[in-house]
Amino acid sequence: MIAGAFATAVAVGTALLSLPAAATAGRSTALLDALFTATSAVCVTGLVVVDTGAHWSTFGELVILGLIQVGGLGIMTLATLFTVLLSQRFGLRARFLAQAETKALELRDIGRLIRRIAAFLLGFEAAVALVLAARLAFGYGEPAGRAAYLGVFHAVAAVNNAGMSPHADSLVRYAVDPWICLTVSAAVIVGGLGFPVVFELARQWRRPRSWSVLTRITLTFSAVLLAGGTVVFAAVEWGNPATFGPFGAGGKVMSGFFASVQTRSAGFNTVDVTALRPESVLATDVLMFIGGGSAGTSGGIKVTTFGLLAYVMWAEMRNEPHVSVGYRRIPAANQRQALTVALLGVGLVVAATFALLGLSAAPLDRVLFEAISAFGTVGLSNGLTAALPPAGQLILVALMFLGRTGPLTVAAALALREHGRRYTLPEERTIVG
Repeated sequence: MIAGAFATAVAVGTALLSLPAAATAGRSTALLDALFTATSAVCVTGLVVVDTGAHWSTFGELVILGLIQVGGLGIMTLATLFTVLLSQRFGLRARFLAQAETKALELRDIGRLIRRIAAFLLGFEAAVALVLAARLAFGYGEPAGRAAYLGVFHAVAAVNNAGMSPHADSLVRYAVDPWICLTVSAAVIVGGLGFPVVFELARQWRRPRSWSVLTRITLTFSAVLLAGGTVVFAAVEWGNPATFGPFGAGGKVMSGFFASVQTRSAGFNTVDVTALRPESVLATDVLMFIGGGSAGTSGGIKVTTFGLLAYVMWAEMRNEPHVSVGYRRIPAANQRQALTVALLGVGLVVAATFALLGLSAAPLDRVLFEAISAFGTVGLSNGLTAALPPAGQLILVALMFLGRTGPLTVAAALALREHGRRYTLPEERTIVG
């Protein structure tokens, strides 16, 4: 269902973007360019092979905007419905716990749940668009209509973690503007947390002891990664004349925070990505691969997967018999699912990188960066995507599609196939390490 829904949206988007009316030149866009752009929009990635503002007409940009909206709403809805489906699959005790945490258990509540997700997403986008449009109109002298259009486009792209912009330089022109940068960052963070986490916080923000495991892991590790990324980017790029160097101290810190937020899946940039120092490139690779929260619009293996594996390591180092998060014990099956998703992600990135190295003369670091950006549905690029041959671009199309649908599909398949076994085999330990 998940793969079919996204494939259908990509096919419709490709057909619409192939129309002559979708391009400023009034001619049909090449099929591969239309397919790549549609996949990038539906999978809320942001990688492009043509300049969004220069190549696409207003109609084409509106199609892209619609595809981003469909992709973002679709992933939040499907991921949340997956949670409901699991609660129906498991026993009575698990269902009561799920009801207490999600407030949306019964199948008859699905319609109401979808309406709440849509209302939250559209309402938040409208608020972000209003702030951005006002800033563009009063701070940059944009005409009211143009300011409103740019505000809506960037708001939808930010909340859905897409990273596409009508500007050829993304948000470089607003690099030291806190109204633009911090508003876009807030939109990316909230959209990346996921609907279940946002609504649980809205209900129980004063009672952290009652937060679910999902909320605990998502908030804890999101904060750690955001803070760590800010420190790394600010420290490494502080004196780099091609990136943060020309900014004042406040601008450098804000740019470090903005970069830390965007590498988690959004893909906007306020500095030249190709000018980043190697340490920053490595940090970006790591953050892009981890991604954001489950049931959110971000990509990657998800911060919940990364956090759960960190708790598994901590429990093993302390010789604990069980893995616990807060006041809950994590089932062994849940731990295996996290390990499976993480290793499958590593396998996809390695396989794609290997194939791209054979198709491109670019060095490993550039190819790996582009592959992780596609898999993590981030959209940051060092300029390699547009220069790849058609076969390389098709690999990135597949990687974006698998990066968006893969983790959720694999997690759903593993969880829904759980069954009891009436026997156990004799134990035999092997050497580890």
